[in-house]
Amino acid sequence: MPLSWRHSTLADRHRALGSKLEDWSGMGTAWTYDKDMSDEHVAVRTKAGLMDVSGLKKIHLIGPHAIAILEYITTRDMTKIYPGRSVYACILNDKGLFTDDCIVYRTGPNSWMLVHGSGTAHEEVVKQAVGRNVAVLFDDDLHDLSLQGPVAVDFLAKHVPGIRDLKYFHHMQTTLFGRPVMISRTGYTGERGYEIFCKGEDAPVIWDTILADGKEMGIMPVCFSVLDMLRVESYLLFYPYDNSQMYPFANEGPGDSLWELGLDFTVSPGKVGFRGAEEHARLKGKERFKIFGLLIEADGPADLGDEVFADGKKVGVITCPSYSKLTKRSMAIMRVDVAHAKQGAPLEVRGKSLKAKAIAHTITFDDPEKKKRTAIG
Repeated sequence: MPLSWRHSTLADRHRALGSKLEDWSGMGTAWTYDKDMSDEHVAVRTKAGLMDVSGLKKIHLIGPHAIAILEYITTRDMTKIYPGRSVYACILNDKGLFTDDCIVYRTGPNSWMLVHGSGTAHEEVVKQAVGRNVAVLFDDDLHDLSLQGPVAVDFLAKHVPGIRDLKYFHHMQTTLFGRPVMISRTGYTGERGYEIFCKGEDAPVIWDTILADGKEMGIMPVCFSVLDMLRVESYLLFYPYDNSQMYPFANEGPGDSLWELGLDFTVSPGKVGFRGAEEHARLKGKERFKIFGLLIEADGPADLGDEVFADGKKVGVITCPSYSKLTKRSMAIMRVDVAHAKQGAPLEVRGKSLKAKAIAHTITFDDPEKKKRTAIG
């Protein structure tokens, strides 16, 4: 493992499950365990899986100017977010191109938390905080345990009063097994799920207790790589792996527009004045490619970077493949020429280990109406 400067208090648990703790975003992360990832994927879709996603970066913004910073650096209207609610947002550069995404939680009148991955959010917050009446705290002690799947609410309901009433993209301050936590109705799987934010010293007992008490319900530990299998089905992008940072255009610098990524919905209606707003608007209709789904005639997954062809011409590249034992479908997220980003468009995948017919397929593959993740009760 490369030298990591961040530490999960669950590292020993991951090693015991067979992980070598590969680096992600500065933290040793359980990319794999010593078991079939397909079984973990099935567990999340049919029961529940518990993941350590503490590698996500958590930033607290406290003070009256916090909202002004978030209004400028993100695409969302923060005045609509009340304490107890959160929102998914994007961050752009001056060219109107995507540099990070995040979830912003409002925890009080002047208190916010921004959670992001390996993009530029931290730098943008710090830059805009200079000279403002705001305190910025990078909180590496705060761990994030993600319990995802249809039985997650049934398990938590035994321990957390009111959890069934917690709406999608809302959160609550409570206790779990006697430890203080913030539980958020969010996740990265397309299932009804919950993220449990806790102190580092409390993470091991919460992890152990969920897995011990939830075993009879089918809850199992799930490695980080399973998120790739799940996010393909649920149209959840992962910076920079689906972006031009990984798949650059010739003679062009990195950066994609929200129109190309299908993330233009993250711009709140009528919002102007955020960083890159004018350029974002100007880029509409100038898409060089589209993020789209791919359904492959194969009995297994494609590979990262496999090329996509139409009529003998390369028109795209696979950024994230997946194969579901439940549906027997081979699927992928791809970057594809705009002309071929149409449902049913005939395509062909050509890779080192796979050559197969395919069709362009709208995503989301699983639960396109998002009924599972938004369910109430």
